[in-house]
Amino acid sequence: MSVSQLRVSLSAGECQVLGLLLPPLAAAVVDRAEVGPDLVCIWARAAAGGAACPGCGGWATAVHDRYERRLQERGIGGRRVLIRLETRLLACGNAGCGVGTFAEQPCGLASPYARRTPPLARELAALAGALAGRAGARLAAVLAVEVSRCTLVRILAALPEPAAGPVRVLGIDDFALRTGSEYATLLVDMETGLPVDVLPDREAGTVRAWLKEHPEVEVICRDRAGAYAEAARDGAPQAVQVADRWHLWHNLCGHVRDAVARHRACLAADGCTRLEQPGPREEEPGPREEPGPREEEQDGVPASLAAVIRERHRAVHELRAAGKTQAEAAAATGLSRQLAGRYWRAADPAALLAVRGSSALDPYKPYLRRRWDQGTAKVAALHREITALGYAGSYGTTYAWCSLFRLAAPPAPPAPPAKQQVARWILTDPARLDGAGQQQLPAVLARCPELDALAGHVTAFAQILTRRAGAGRLDGWLAAAAAAGIPELRSFARGIRSDYQAVASAVTLEWNSGRVEGLNTRTKLLKRQGYGRASFPLLRKRILLTT
Repeated sequence: MSVSQLRVSLSAGECQVLGLLLPPLAAAVVDRAEVGPDLVCIWARAAAGGAACPGCGGWATAVHDRYERRLQERGIGGRRVLIRLETRLLACGNAGCGVGTFAEQPCGLASPYARRTPPLARELAALAGALAGRAGARLAAVLAVEVSRCTLVRILAALPEPAAGPVRVLGIDDFALRTGSEYATLLVDMETGLPVDVLPDREAGTVRAWLKEHPEVEVICRDRAGAYAEAARDGAPQAVQVADRWHLWHNLCGHVRDAVARHRACLAADGCTRLEQPGPREEEPGPREEPGPREEEQDGVPASLAAVIRERHRAVHELRAAGKTQAEAAAATGLSRQLAGRYWRAADPAALLAVRGSSALDPYKPYLRRRWDQGTAKVAALHREITALGYAGSYGTTYAWCSLFRLAAPPAPPAPPAKQQVARWILTDPARLDGAGQQQLPAVLARCPELDALAGHVTAFAQILTRRAGAGRLDGWLAAAAAAGIPELRSFARGIRSDYQAVASAVTLEWNSGRVEGLNTRTKLLKRQGYGRASFPLLRKRILLTT
């Protein structure tokens, strides 16, 4: 007999086992079960002889009528479960009760007007709160529960909001409903880390009205937005405002980047003159000149070039034998990665020094060497010049010969660090700087006294933030920043003075907006799960119910 044809009647012991697998059936008597390829159908009836009247509480046993209810239950064995419950309409025997007749509701199995068992209803509510519509419906199908996305949305909308108790420490932050045009406000209980409300905008009036309804608020953690500062000042004058330390540091980072960009000329070893010097210019060839005396050669290559190439090949392969990578060998020798790669791949220096078909080029080699030393590093231009002087050979021969100049060229001076890199070094704890920062930052600061002073002020402010040194240290830092003569630092100090009390609380109290920022990140995830189609009430419900 196939599974689809299986139809059994269960004994009392087997009913108890089924009640363990499906706990809602513990209060019912199972008459029979039918197992199909994707559905388990169970016929059941209430085990009790009567039920308590919902009006007067009296016990009723008189049966007025019977009908069948179909209840969906959690899946079992990858199959959907349908319980066909024989339900009795009982008549209340109390003459003074106005209920008359009522339907029995076996405990844990049925509830008024429900089409699902209570355990399945709780699971779908959790599924709707976590994943909402389409994603929740897809997961429910995997769990062998048939439910549509619209049903999950209705379940979510019908869930009651969690009761919000008194909030002593409140966190406020905004998030975008539509980036650049529409925003909402998230309110968080900083002591429990749970959201307490979501406001439909970020206007000062809306936040002020909410705060007036909650006079128990003692501390407000916020970013440095003016609307929230105004709302906290007017709506909760009794509360202490605390600026977010991360936003303070973020603002300082922006000013430091501006200051380093203003001093970008100081980043190079030769200061401002490095940025103003033009690159090597190609000199126009003068009157046709006869080739000069030839330099002493080794295997057809000038001895000076051959010596440099052999020495560099030896150094690169010694590093390779020591277990260094090609990039590490390039850094150690001061060569570019492309040039170091040529040495790396050549098994012998002779492979680098071999230049075929160069005999026709011999009379022009001193000219090429002189023009290369003068700064003309474009082989095509050099080939045109010697062609005008009478060379009849190919461009490939000229290129192969000039490649020797590249192999033996002195290492290019290291490029100055980028302004973003210098700003990052200044903003990093000196004890945690990487090797490049430890080597290059002191040289940069030594060349620019203003950046040196800036780095000292940044380190001092970081210590005030991380150690919560208090308003006294903050006042001293503000005075020193104003006297430093650095425009970006003075601008940052003016911003702090305009919000002084909140910043002083930030460097004194333990409260911070870290929890708000974390919940805000989760809020953005919930918003994106709705593909931008969820209305604000639905999004608000998910934010409050997702804990």
